[in-house]
Amino acid sequence: MPGLPPAGLPPAAAPAAGADADALVIGAGPNGLVAANILADAGWRVLVLEAEAAPGGSVRSDRGVHPDYISDLFSSFYPLAAASPPIGAMRLERWGLRWSRARSVLAHPLPDGRCAVLDQDATRTAARLESFGHGDGEAYLALTALWDRVGPEVMRALFTPFPPVRPAAALARRLHSAGGLRALRTLALPARRLAEENFHGPAAPLLLTGCGMHADFSPESLGSTGFGWLLSMLGHQYGWPVPRGGAQALADAMVRRVESLGGAVRCATPVTGIVVRHGRCLGVRTAGGEVLRARRAVLADVPAPQLYGGLVAWEHLPARLRDDIRRFQWDPATFKVDWALDRPIPWLAAEAGGAGTVHLAESLDHLTRWAAQLSAGQVPDRPFALLGQMTAADPGRSPAGTESAWAYTHLPQHIRGDAGAAPGTPEIGPRWTEAQSEAMAERVEREVERLAPGFRDRIVARRILAPPDFQARNRSLRLGALNGGTAQAHQQLMFRPVPGTGRPETPVAGLYLASASAHPGGGVHGACGANAARAALRAERTVTRCLVGPALAAVQRVFEGGRAVRPGGRGGAPGASRTTSSGKADD
Repeated sequence: MPGLPPAGLPPAAAPAAGADADALVIGAGPNGLVAANILADAGWRVLVLEAEAAPGGSVRSDRGVHPDYISDLFSSFYPLAAASPPIGAMRLERWGLRWSRARSVLAHPLPDGRCAVLDQDATRTAARLESFGHGDGEAYLALTALWDRVGPEVMRALFTPFPPVRPAAALARRLHSAGGLRALRTLALPARRLAEENFHGPAAPLLLTGCGMHADFSPESLGSTGFGWLLSMLGHQYGWPVPRGGAQALADAMVRRVESLGGAVRCATPVTGIVVRHGRCLGVRTAGGEVLRARRAVLADVPAPQLYGGLVAWEHLPARLRDDIRRFQWDPATFKVDWALDRPIPWLAAEAGGAGTVHLAESLDHLTRWAAQLSAGQVPDRPFALLGQMTAADPGRSPAGTESAWAYTHLPQHIRGDAGAAPGTPEIGPRWTEAQSEAMAERVEREVERLAPGFRDRIVARRILAPPDFQARNRSLRLGALNGGTAQAHQQLMFRPVPGTGRPETPVAGLYLASASAHPGGGVHGACGANAARAALRAERTVTRCLVGPALAAVQRVFEGGRAVRPGGRGGAPGASRTTSSGKADD
């Protein structure tokens, strides 16, 4: 039966409430749950501590909009999960997970009634693109051919702990055979420049650029083509699947699996501090006053600014790290509206009705203008919105003939003005009163109505999540920052989360950063948690403690230009000798 432990795998003894464990994992988001499963597979006794009332982190769903409709709270479509080696290795289908897909992956309806469509079949997608501009289909197929040649190596390099030496070497060989520096230049282009060089019509640039803007890339950003290409190609290879029955089904499957291996997940248990003595992590302190001991490691699936100077007091950390964290850049805030609709959305472009995801922007210039307003700290007057048609992707999300839908847009983390302010309407600002939230929801719904007249008449119920509501429901999502920090180049690879080695080891021995603030960053793929778990396992080996650890420390000193603590070792910050948690002395 789905959800039951497979035959022949007897559960081990789980850590009792309040008991010590080999590893404590802070946070039951996808990265924390992947890390917990990998450690449990290795025979470790694992206890996961989750602050919220339910596991899942950003992978949760409920019936909070309408009792007959399932709504995802934060994330919905999971191409990176479908492609993820650590998630795939867990074989979550044995634990009740079932994937579902819409007829088409993505649609981008245009004001003139035409529609760009990303189909899972690349040839069909190219044929549609050809109708928008002569030669556009062939140019798009050149991008899919590049993926066919280098895609597997790209994914291996992405999901391998930094630096991905062997995958990078294999990727370099593949790139050489696929066009060498010219292929690399294509992927490095800003999305607008890719459009200017390769396409004549608007459809292909809108599909690729819109995909890139699922992260915080503008059409003019370095990396916008590469990320847009990655998501588009995953759409062809895997679709953009959703868990049948709601996002929570993915998290629940991971919880069932780790529990079958003897692990335990405790919800409503916020961790308020990490206990450190002589530079080594010993355990955690909870909001309820418990002190739990970790015999081997603590893995923190929390944003880097919450870990450094928050859960771990500054006295245990290198002085340079405080300045680095001050410079840490969050990704943008998020505003979301969930709807229960009594009928499907009445798109002018009928093809949009079969897509799981719909992008709402009238042109590439619209996307550039929206991104520029965000950069200037302005609330955009015409938001670029991503819309999810969840019943189209999974018919069980709402009654037959209806639609469970949502749309979200990004906002500045620090609002300095409102580009859409008009007489008689409240100016949208950082305080987020009910009137401001209603005004912003009206702005989002107006964009849907432009492309689907009569949309508002189909709304049965709705829920508004303003940026503070995201943080209230998941304290790791600072004002709705979904990716654990910007995806821009200055905070990726060896710069994530701060300049260093780009690895999950921290300056405190036995403590590992397992969140999306670590390499490779945001998205539901579990690689950040997997990298942290494998680093903890490696630290148990003699060769790591004696050879690899000092070597990594030396590399880190080169990158940071300062003192580094040996990963997995016994060192600590100068003068850090007392046991403390969250900056307070342990009596």
